Amino acid sequence: MARDSSSEYVDASAKIDLMIAELGDWRGKMMAEIRRLIHEADPEVVEEWKWMGSPVFAHGGNLVVVNAHKEKVKMTFADGAQLVDRDGLFNAGLGGKKWRAIDLYEGDELDEEAFKELVREAVCYKTND
Repeated sequence: MARDSSSEYVDASAKIDLMIAELGDWRGKMMAEIRRLIHEADPEVVEEWKWMGSPVFAHGGNLVVVNAHKEKVKMTFADGAQLVDRDGLFNAGLGGKKWRAIDLYEGDELDEEAFKELVREAVCYKTND
């Protein structure tokens, strides 16, 4: 069964909607923007809800986990260490061998085109892995 037609997909999307709404501050707005950009970059991305409350965007496997923390929004790319970050978006987890992350704080702006390119690269990595 395709994930996007399952109740799990609907439940995950609804949970992400609720998380964004409940945040009610800049983090919710940022998460909504990140979500929009991910879907623009990869219209086939699947939304999942994992690890007791983490929005995960997947295509051929986990691409990116997006979480709101007290003072930041964190986007963790599952295979970030294998991606070419041409625009230097990664600013966390740089020493690891697997994942890389982008931490955004209130007032930060995300380079939309560079981010979408990074998402597309992650999809290519996962689907050709």
